[in-house]
Amino acid sequence: MRTRRFSEVSGAGTTTPRVLRALAAAADATKMAGRLTAFLKDVWAKEPVLVASFTIAGLAVILPTISPFTKYATMINQATPYNYPVPLRDDGNMPDVPSHPQDPEGPSLEWLKKL
Repeated sequence: MRTRRFSEVSGAGTTTPRVLRALAAAADATKMAGRLTAFLKDVWAKEPVLVASFTIAGLAVILPTISPFTKYATMINQATPYNYPVPLRDDGNMPDVPSHPQDPEGPSLEWLKKL
């Protein structure tokens, strides 16, 4: 019976241990971060207006998604009905029409009052 080598079992095809491969991958990521930093410094030195405008545009896209204002505005919009009650003359034969336009219907906005 033939014994297998570690590289055959792991399927790596190399004699480099896994720990060193992980360190090499981390070093590659560090190299990439270094390249990105060098690129940004170079572009900032050449075209600061473009870098500033792209930064502002990126923040304008990202920040509203994490803003608490957006969260509460969405909650209010979900609780606000699309159709508002119209005052009607009640003849006593309209069970689905509220007796008064300000009668509470649908989701409550009590959480908004408690803020």
